[in-house]
Parts: sequence; C-alpha cells; structure tokens
Amino acid sequence: MTYCVGLYLREGLVLLSDTRTNAGVDNISVFSKMQSEEVPGERVLVMLSAGNLAITQAVWNRLQEGVQLDGSRHTLRTVPNMFRAAQLVGQAVRDVFAADGAALKAQDVRFDISLMLGGQIAGEPPRLFLVYAAGNFIEATTDTPFLQIGEHKYGKPILDRVVNFETPVADGMKLVLISMDSTLRSNLTVGMPIDLLVYRTDGFAVALRKRITEEDAYFRMIREGWSAALRQAYLELPRPDWVP
Repeated sequence: MTYCVGLYLREGLVLLSDTRTNAGVDNISVFSKMQSEEVPGERVLVMLSAGNLAITQAVWNRLQEGVQLDGSRHTLRTVPNMFRAAQLVGQAVRDVFAADGAALKAQDVRFDISLMLGGQIAGEPPRLFLVYAAGNFIEATTDTPFLQIGEHKYGKPILDRVVNFETPVADGMKLVLISMDSTLRSNLTVGMPIDLLVYRTDGFAVALRKRITEEDAYFRMIREGWSAALRQAYLELPRPDWVP
C-alpha cells in the first residue's frame, strides 16, 4: 500500500508520497510514486499513484506515449488545460483496464489504482484532481483543499482540523509531514523514504523537490516535536468532571 497527500492552497500545491511497495511481508521494495512533466514557463503537472505498481506504471507509460482523447492523440505535455489533463489520465486508466483487466481477473488480481494529478497550465490557476480506477475524477476546491490516496485514514485528522485554502505553503509542508508521520506510525505498509514536491502558483517550474529519508534532521524534529506536543496537550486537558 502507499500514502499520498496533496494540498490545494492559494499560494500553490504541496504534494507528498511514500515509496514503499509490498508484494508480501518479505518482499518490500522502494519505488517513487511521484512523476512529473514540466514545460518551463508553460506548465507543470505532477502525478501521484497508489495501488498495484504494474498498473500504475502502465498508466504512466501510456501517458508518455500518448493517449487518444476526443479523436486526437495527447500527452500531458500537449493537453490544453488541467481538466483535459485529468480526462487524459482517466482515459489512460480505462485503456490499461481494457488491455489487462480480463487477464488480471483471471489471476484473481484486483484492478487497484488511484491517482492524484496536480499542476498548472498557462491561462488558468493551479488545479488538483483525484482519479479513480474507473477513470472518473473529482477536484479539490477552496472548501475541500486537500486530497489523499492510499492509506489515508491515519493522516486525515490533522488535515481536517487545520488545513484551509489560505494556509501558507510553508505551513502546508509541515502539515503533510505530520500527516505522513501519523500514517507511518500506524501502518507498516507505508514506509520511508518520502518524496515532497512544492509548486508555487504561476511559477511554471517546480519550486522544491526533495527526497526525505530517516536520517533527515528536519523530519526527525517533526516526528519528535509532534509526539511531544500531543503528549503535553493530553496532559494539560482537565480530567472529566464526573470522575470521583
């Protein structure tokens, strides 16, 4: 399994993914779940993936080769806007299902994939989408400014309580790292290292891309500081008034 989270903020996008891939308890590998396409000064698109690794890689490869959409062949470098980019990713998912779905079903393998697509194409603001296994998708909004795929339940509470569209990007980076740490502590199928990407509105270039390992001093500080803050908050809460 994996965990990916994306924040949709006024200042830009903050995207984070783990790298663990499980094919059994004794077969654990590291694969990046974050892929990107950049045309400097014109577009940046980033795709995060969760689910069956072979399926997600097949979708990305099709997107590189080109996918038929509305009678024309497109890649993420040629679609005219982000909505069409999300449609293109959805169509790539459907194409992979059409090619491999029957064979996977015959082997009792579920067609398991979910994708997050974020970025900006010149002429419109940044956008963030979640694409499902059926190829349909939803979009983050100012009311719901974050999306998650994979093992999302452990990292969701902090985002629900704190994140809003006006959250600064710098705070967004802290929050996704806390969200990831909560997931890492509670689910062994999610693992280090983790990949962080920041895109700033109208930048048309990746502002920051960083692989964070267990040895990263800042992430260690986040883990230890958040744990200590939670313990202190718990201790400072009053006892229930019905306790004798």
